[in-house]
Amino acid sequence: MLNKMLLIGNVGSDPEMRYTSGGTGVTNFRLAVNNRFKKADGEQIEETDWFTVTCWARLAETVNEYVHKGRKVYVEGRIKMNQGTAQDGTERSNMEIVANQVLFLSPPNTQSRESPPAEDDEEPVPW
Repeated sequence: MLNKMLLIGNVGSDPEMRYTSGGTGVTNFRLAVNNRFKKADGEQIEETDWFTVTCWARLAETVNEYVHKGRKVYVEGRIKMNQGTAQDGTERSNMEIVANQVLFLSPPNTQSRESPPAEDDEEPVPW
């Protein structure tokens, strides 16, 4: 069996870290992944899918320290489906990505990939 998800997207919320009763770190953040395509009539469509990403242990600590809203990241992990009943009695489900690798694709202080470079920068900084 294979359960693997690879995503590149923009972090939609600052990570939230907590610790289990056993002292293991857990960090969650939301990831927006854009998909652009052209319909048969030529109309350009852009869709955004949102994922909840969960990181554990040392990866959780690293993500909590370096990942911020707007940063572009690569996430590799497995899909976990969560199901339950809400307080109003409706059945709910959500898809979570349990990450085993997170790579930073944009500089740490970048708020968004569309941010313009500062005018006094002579050349880009390699990352």
